[in-house]
Amino acid sequence: MNGVLVIDKPEDWTSHDVVAKCRKILKTHKIGHTGTLDPFATGVLLLLVGKATRLAQFLGKYEKEYVAEITFGFETDTGDKTGKIKENTRSDGFRLDAKKIQKVLSEFLGEIEQIPPMFSAKKIKGKKLYELARKQIEIERKPVKIKIYEIELLEIKEKSIAVRIVCSSGTYVRTLAEDIGRKLGIGAHLSALRRIRVGKFDLSRAVTLEKLEEALSQNQPNDFLLPMNECLSDFPQIVLDDFGVKRAKNGAILKLNTKEDFADGQFVCMLDAQKNLVAIGEISSGVIQPKIVLG
Repeated sequence: MNGVLVIDKPEDWTSHDVVAKCRKILKTHKIGHTGTLDPFATGVLLLLVGKATRLAQFLGKYEKEYVAEITFGFETDTGDKTGKIKENTRSDGFRLDAKKIQKVLSEFLGEIEQIPPMFSAKKIKGKKLYELARKQIEIERKPVKIKIYEIELLEIKEKSIAVRIVCSSGTYVRTLAEDIGRKLGIGAHLSALRRIRVGKFDLSRAVTLEKLEEALSQNQPNDFLLPMNECLSDFPQIVLDDFGVKRAKNGAILKLNTKEDFADGQFVCMLDAQKNLVAIGEISSGVIQPKIVLG
């Protein structure tokens, strides 16, 4: 059982909880995820099963798409609805103005810098920030560059807005929510988050844990297991003959017999005649060196 599972993560489950549940459902320990979702968030969580776990290094940089609810009136110590209110950030008597919000949102488009929140899994000097935050220890964090490709105002309510965000990997949406509030001069926090896409994998391809369990009870778990090729569809593909497949499986170098122009250091998918993924290879001086053998 090898491939990619697109899970629709339920609320109040950690990403680790989802992995543990899928290991139990599929009766395999070889499952990993490509990026976490906070427990209160829902939506697309990519899991790699079997040999596909070896592809994780190539999948962590996919862009993400979210629908977020930002509630105004106060900030919290976690930046989201699960935290304690920061009393000095309370805002009263405000009115949300669509034009002003649109203008502020547009200021976040493109490459920006974010300071990682203390309540995050980011490590500094070997320590996870959230472990320090729980001890009420705050340390200096350097800003990191992220990119906001799209940010769209979907709805305005009395004290909250809904926005759609397309962003680079590594973006903290709760930090974005706080920063939007600060630009508006109103305390704000992230009150709901749903990830609707990771790379090309969106909710239309996602399965709930209940549906996955039901499929297994009917002995059809592969109904939701996507082939390994799919998660690397943006990589060039090279189809090997039987001799090439044999060499690739042994990790041996192959000559690059193609008219396509490949750059040194470029990764390619090495496929057999049936388009099964045999290996991930790296181009170097006209040859392909298998780096990760899967076949």
